[in-house]
Amino acid sequence: MRVLLAVDQSESALRAVRYVGSVLHRTPDVTVTIFHVLRPMPRVLLEHGGSENPDMEEALGARLREEQRTWVKLESAAECPILEQACEALVRTGFAKGLVTLKFGREDDIAKTILEEARSGCYETIVVGRTGTSGIKRVFGGGITDHLLHDARGFAVWIIE
Repeated sequence: MRVLLAVDQSESALRAVRYVGSVLHRTPDVTVTIFHVLRPMPRVLLEHGGSENPDMEEALGARLREEQRTWVKLESAAECPILEQACEALVRTGFAKGLVTLKFGREDDIAKTILEEARSGCYETIVVGRTGTSGIKRVFGGGITDHLLHDARGFAVWIIE
């Protein structure tokens, strides 16, 4: 069984981590990927101004790709403690560290990124913690968990409150 455990820095994400560990730490053949979606890349790094000169265009594109790689590297380093804390909490429940993978995602739409990872990684179960939602979101939907529930066909989805 492959479990995708999506986390952020919230208390509800930590509760989800502890719940997964307490329920699955003795279950054979279970692996858990702890997954965190980075904040969106700044607009200035999404495209360069362009050039009519093909050589200049190629140089601008190469510089932009390098700046994007640098941003992802720095952002991942800054956000790594979220994954490390979640892993430590999971291991404290008795879950074997060797069965845990840490991974980042990058996109503007968090729910979409979680689902894309679940599909591409052939996970059976997606686990998220539900954070508090405003009255407007409760009435009209629109939260990450609402999107996951709506679009996660073929997956077991655990939402830990």
